[in-house]
Amino acid sequence: MPLPMPELEGVEHSFHDLPTGVRVHVATMGPADAPAVLALHGWPQHWWSWRDVMRALDRELRVIAPDMRGFGWSGWPDDGDFRKQRVADDAIALLDVLGLERVKLAGHDWGGWAAILAALTAPERFSSITVMGIGHPWVPRALAAKNVHRLAYQVPLYYPAVTSHGGLPRWVLEVARRDDAGWAPGEVDTYVAAIRRSPRATSRLYRSFPAEARKHVPSRFAMPARLMIGYREPLGRYVATNFKGETEIVDGVGHFVPEEAPALVAERLRAAA
Repeated sequence: MPLPMPELEGVEHSFHDLPTGVRVHVATMGPADAPAVLALHGWPQHWWSWRDVMRALDRELRVIAPDMRGFGWSGWPDDGDFRKQRVADDAIALLDVLGLERVKLAGHDWGGWAAILAALTAPERFSSITVMGIGHPWVPRALAAKNVHRLAYQVPLYYPAVTSHGGLPRWVLEVARRDDAGWAPGEVDTYVAAIRRSPRATSRLYRSFPAEARKHVPSRFAMPARLMIGYREPLGRYVATNFKGETEIVDGVGHFVPEEAPALVAERLRAAA
Protein backbone atom coordinates (compact mmCIF):
# COMPACT_ATOMS: atom_id res chain seq x y z
CA MET A 1 0.00 0.00 0.00
CA PRO A 2 1.42 3.44 -0.91
CA LEU A 3 2.51 5.57 2.03
CA PRO A 4 0.07 8.49 2.54
CA MET A 5 1.65 11.91 1.98
CA PRO A 6 1.25 14.39 4.88
CA GLU A 7 -0.92 17.30 3.87
CA LEU A 8 0.29 20.89 3.87
CA GLU A 9 -1.77 23.62 2.24
CA GLY A 10 0.12 25.43 -0.49
CA VAL A 11 2.85 22.85 -1.01
CA GLU A 12 3.70 21.52 -4.47
CA HIS A 13 5.00 17.97 -4.96
CA SER A 14 7.22 16.86 -7.83
CA PHE A 15 9.53 13.99 -8.73
CA HIS A 16 12.83 14.33 -10.56
CA ASP A 17 15.30 11.81 -11.99
CA LEU A 18 18.76 12.99 -10.95
CA PRO A 19 21.99 12.15 -12.79
CA THR A 20 23.23 10.74 -9.47
CA GLY A 21 20.92 7.77 -10.07
CA VAL A 22 17.97 8.47 -7.81
CA ARG A 23 14.37 9.53 -8.38
CA VAL A 24 13.85 12.22 -5.78
CA HIS A 25 10.61 13.57 -4.32
CA VAL A 26 10.57 17.31 -3.71
CA ALA A 27 8.07 19.40 -1.72
CA THR A 28 8.12 23.11 -2.60
CA MET A 29 6.32 26.06 -1.08
CA GLY A 30 6.50 29.81 -1.72
CA PRO A 31 6.36 32.21 -4.67
CA ALA A 32 8.03 30.87 -7.82
CA ASP A 33 9.98 34.12 -8.29
CA ALA A 34 11.14 34.40 -4.66
CA PRO A 35 14.71 33.67 -3.51
CA ALA A 36 15.08 29.92 -2.96
CA VAL A 37 16.13 27.92 0.08
CA LEU A 38 17.20 24.29 -0.36
CA ALA A 39 16.27 22.54 2.91
CA LEU A 40 17.65 19.07 3.68
CA HIS A 41 15.98 16.95 6.36
CA GLY A 42 17.55 14.51 8.81
CA TRP A 43 16.81 11.12 10.33
CA PRO A 44 14.22 9.74 11.10
CA GLN A 45 12.25 12.29 9.13
CA HIS A 46 11.39 13.55 5.65
CA TRP A 47 10.43 16.79 3.89
CA TRP A 48 7.53 17.44 6.30
CA SER A 49 10.00 18.40 9.05
CA TRP A 50 10.21 21.82 7.36
CA ARG A 51 6.43 22.42 7.34
CA ASP A 52 6.36 25.19 9.98
CA VAL A 53 9.38 26.92 8.47
CA MET A 54 7.65 26.74 5.08
CA ARG A 55 4.53 28.34 6.52
CA ALA A 56 6.56 31.09 8.18
CA LEU A 57 8.37 31.94 4.94
CA ASP A 58 5.52 31.31 2.50
CA ARG A 59 5.26 34.84 1.05
CA GLU A 60 8.99 35.66 1.19
CA LEU A 61 11.13 32.67 0.18
CA ARG A 62 10.61 29.55 -1.93
CA VAL A 63 11.50 26.56 0.26
CA ILE A 64 12.56 23.45 -1.66
CA ALA A 65 12.57 20.36 0.55
CA PRO A 66 13.65 17.07 -1.07
CA ASP A 67 13.38 13.68 0.57
CA MET A 68 16.80 12.13 1.06
CA ARG A 69 17.67 9.20 -1.22
CA GLY A 70 15.92 6.08 0.04
CA PHE A 71 13.72 7.98 2.53
CA GLY A 72 10.23 9.45 2.47
CA TRP A 73 8.94 9.32 -1.09
CA SER A 74 12.33 9.34 -2.84
CA GLY A 75 13.57 6.18 -4.53
CA TRP A 76 16.43 3.83 -3.83
CA PRO A 77 19.67 5.08 -5.46
CA ASP A 78 21.22 3.02 -8.25
CA ASP A 79 24.56 2.91 -6.42
CA GLY A 80 23.06 1.99 -3.02
CA ASP A 81 25.47 4.54 -1.52
CA PHE A 82 24.38 6.47 1.57
CA ARG A 83 27.54 8.36 2.35
CA LYS A 84 26.65 11.94 3.19
CA GLN A 85 28.77 13.08 0.24
CA ARG A 86 26.35 11.30 -2.07
CA VAL A 87 23.43 13.06 -0.36
CA ALA A 88 25.31 16.31 -0.97
CA ASP A 89 25.81 15.30 -4.62
CA ASP A 90 22.05 14.78 -4.91
CA ALA A 91 21.42 18.28 -3.55
CA ILE A 92 23.75 19.86 -6.09
CA ALA A 93 22.29 17.77 -8.93
CA LEU A 94 18.77 18.83 -7.92
CA LEU A 95 19.74 22.48 -8.36
CA ASP A 96 20.85 21.68 -11.91
CA VAL A 97 17.61 19.86 -12.70
CA LEU A 98 15.54 22.73 -11.30
CA GLY A 99 17.59 25.32 -13.16
CA LEU A 100 18.71 27.10 -9.98
CA GLU A 101 22.14 28.69 -10.12
CA ARG A 102 22.52 29.82 -6.49
CA VAL A 103 20.36 29.35 -3.39
CA LYS A 104 20.37 29.60 0.37
CA LEU A 105 21.14 26.23 1.96
CA ALA A 106 19.68 24.78 5.15
CA GLY A 107 20.02 21.37 6.76
CA HIS A 108 19.06 19.53 9.91
CA ASP A 109 20.70 16.44 11.44
CA TRP A 110 22.20 14.29 8.63
CA GLY A 111 20.79 16.84 6.22
CA GLY A 112 22.96 19.37 8.03
CA TRP A 113 26.09 17.27 7.57
CA ALA A 114 25.24 16.77 3.89
CA ALA A 115 24.63 20.52 3.58
CA ILE A 116 28.12 21.20 4.94
CA LEU A 117 29.61 18.86 2.36
CA ALA A 118 27.53 20.40 -0.44
CA ALA A 119 28.68 23.90 0.53
CA LEU A 120 32.32 22.77 0.57
CA THR A 121 31.97 20.84 -2.71
CA ALA A 122 30.23 23.53 -4.76
CA PRO A 123 30.54 26.84 -2.90
CA GLU A 124 29.50 28.81 -5.98
CA ARG A 125 25.99 27.30 -5.74
CA PHE A 126 25.17 28.57 -2.23
CA SER A 127 24.92 32.13 -0.94
CA SER A 128 24.73 31.01 2.71
CA ILE A 129 24.44 27.87 4.83
CA THR A 130 22.42 27.35 8.00
CA VAL A 131 22.66 23.98 9.74
CA MET A 132 20.86 22.73 12.83
CA GLY A 133 21.03 19.87 15.31
CA ILE A 134 24.25 18.33 14.00
CA GLY A 135 27.93 18.17 14.80
CA HIS A 136 30.44 19.21 12.17
CA PRO A 137 33.76 17.99 10.77
CA TRP A 138 35.86 20.42 12.86
CA VAL A 139 34.82 19.30 16.35
CA PRO A 140 38.17 18.63 18.13
CA ARG A 141 38.84 14.88 18.09
CA ALA A 142 39.64 14.69 21.79
CA LEU A 143 36.37 16.41 22.64
CA ALA A 144 34.43 14.14 20.27
CA ALA A 145 36.05 11.04 21.84
CA LYS A 146 35.10 12.25 25.31
CA ASN A 147 31.45 12.42 24.24
CA VAL A 148 31.30 9.32 22.03
CA HIS A 149 28.94 7.61 24.51
CA ARG A 150 26.22 10.03 23.38
CA LEU A 151 26.22 8.26 19.99
CA ALA A 152 25.59 4.76 21.39
CA TYR A 153 22.00 4.81 20.13
CA GLN A 154 23.35 4.75 16.56
CA VAL A 155 24.88 1.27 16.73
CA PRO A 156 21.56 -0.64 16.79
CA LEU A 157 20.54 1.30 13.68
CA TYR A 158 23.23 -0.58 11.75
CA TYR A 159 20.70 -3.45 11.70
CA PRO A 160 17.64 -3.04 9.44
CA ALA A 161 15.35 -5.01 11.76
CA VAL A 162 15.66 -2.27 14.38
CA THR A 163 14.27 0.37 12.04
CA SER A 164 11.60 -2.01 10.69
CA HIS A 165 10.30 -2.45 14.23
CA GLY A 166 9.98 1.30 14.68
CA GLY A 167 10.56 1.37 18.44
CA LEU A 168 13.96 3.06 18.41
CA PRO A 169 13.00 5.73 15.83
CA ARG A 170 9.92 6.51 17.94
CA TRP A 171 12.07 6.75 21.08
CA VAL A 172 14.49 9.14 19.36
CA LEU A 173 11.64 11.38 18.24
CA GLU A 174 10.00 11.42 21.65
CA VAL A 175 13.14 11.85 23.73
CA ALA A 176 15.11 14.27 21.56
CA ARG A 177 12.33 16.87 21.24
CA ARG A 178 12.66 18.93 24.41
CA ASP A 179 10.65 22.10 24.00
CA ASP A 180 7.59 22.78 26.14
CA ALA A 181 5.10 22.20 23.30
CA GLY A 182 6.11 18.69 22.28
CA TRP A 183 4.73 16.79 19.31
CA ALA A 184 1.12 17.26 18.26
CA PRO A 185 -1.04 14.12 18.11
CA GLY A 186 -0.12 11.98 15.13
CA GLU A 187 3.13 13.76 14.21
CA VAL A 188 5.43 11.06 15.57
CA ASP A 189 3.29 8.40 13.88
CA THR A 190 3.74 10.20 10.54
CA TYR A 191 7.50 9.88 10.80
CA VAL A 192 7.55 6.35 12.22
CA ALA A 193 5.26 5.01 9.47
CA ALA A 194 7.65 6.36 6.83
CA ILE A 195 10.94 5.39 8.48
CA ARG A 196 9.82 1.79 9.02
CA ARG A 197 9.82 1.48 5.22
CA SER A 198 13.47 2.57 5.05
CA PRO A 199 15.40 -0.04 7.11
CA ARG A 200 18.15 -0.64 4.55
CA ALA A 201 18.59 3.07 3.93
CA THR A 202 18.90 3.74 7.66
CA SER A 203 21.44 0.93 8.05
CA ARG A 204 23.64 2.23 5.23
CA LEU A 205 23.26 5.85 6.37
CA TYR A 206 24.67 5.03 9.80
CA ARG A 207 27.18 2.34 8.84
CA SER A 208 28.89 4.68 6.37
CA PHE A 209 29.49 7.49 8.83
CA PRO A 210 32.47 6.37 10.98
CA ALA A 211 34.77 6.27 7.95
CA GLU A 212 33.36 9.57 6.64
CA ALA A 213 33.95 11.37 9.93
CA ARG A 214 37.69 10.71 9.69
CA LYS A 215 38.10 12.23 6.23
CA HIS A 216 39.77 15.60 5.78
CA VAL A 217 37.57 18.51 4.74
CA PRO A 218 38.48 22.10 3.83
CA SER A 219 39.06 24.35 6.81
CA ARG A 220 36.54 27.05 6.03
CA PHE A 221 33.36 28.00 4.16
CA ALA A 222 33.31 30.38 1.22
CA MET A 223 29.92 31.79 2.27
CA PRO A 224 28.33 33.01 5.52
CA ALA A 225 27.61 30.01 7.78
CA ARG A 226 25.52 29.50 10.91
CA LEU A 227 25.13 26.51 13.22
CA MET A 228 22.04 26.39 15.48
CA ILE A 229 22.12 23.97 18.42
CA GLY A 230 19.36 23.54 20.98
CA TYR A 231 20.33 24.28 24.57
CA ARG A 232 18.74 20.92 25.43
CA GLU A 233 20.37 19.06 22.51
CA PRO A 234 20.80 15.42 23.64
CA LEU A 235 24.03 15.09 21.64
CA GLY A 236 25.45 17.88 23.81
CA ARG A 237 26.25 21.50 23.06
CA TYR A 238 29.91 20.58 22.58
CA VAL A 239 29.03 19.81 18.93
CA ALA A 240 29.12 23.56 18.24
CA THR A 241 32.80 23.81 19.25
CA ASN A 242 35.13 25.18 16.57
CA PHE A 243 32.44 25.61 13.91
CA LYS A 244 33.70 27.67 10.98
CA GLY A 245 31.00 30.32 11.16
CA GLU A 246 28.44 31.81 13.54
CA THR A 247 27.13 29.57 16.32
CA GLU A 248 23.83 30.01 18.10
CA ILE A 249 22.61 28.09 21.15
CA VAL A 250 18.80 28.16 21.08
CA ASP A 251 17.16 28.31 24.50
CA GLY A 252 14.36 25.95 25.41
CA VAL A 253 14.70 23.42 22.58
CA GLY A 254 16.28 20.05 21.94
CA HIS A 255 17.30 18.33 18.73
CA PHE A 256 14.48 19.13 16.30
CA VAL A 257 15.22 22.83 15.87
CA PRO A 258 13.13 23.40 12.68
CA GLU A 259 10.04 22.13 14.50
CA GLU A 260 10.79 23.38 18.01
CA ALA A 261 11.81 26.91 16.94
CA PRO A 262 10.43 27.40 13.41
CA ALA A 263 9.91 31.16 13.75
CA LEU A 264 13.54 31.65 14.74
CA VAL A 265 14.77 29.39 11.93
CA ALA A 266 12.62 31.34 9.47
CA GLU A 267 14.04 34.60 10.80
CA ARG A 268 17.62 33.37 10.36
CA LEU A 269 16.93 32.11 6.82
CA ARG A 270 15.20 35.36 5.93
CA ALA A 271 18.25 37.34 7.07
CA ALA A 272 20.82 35.00 5.52
CA ALA A 273 22.68 36.15 2.42
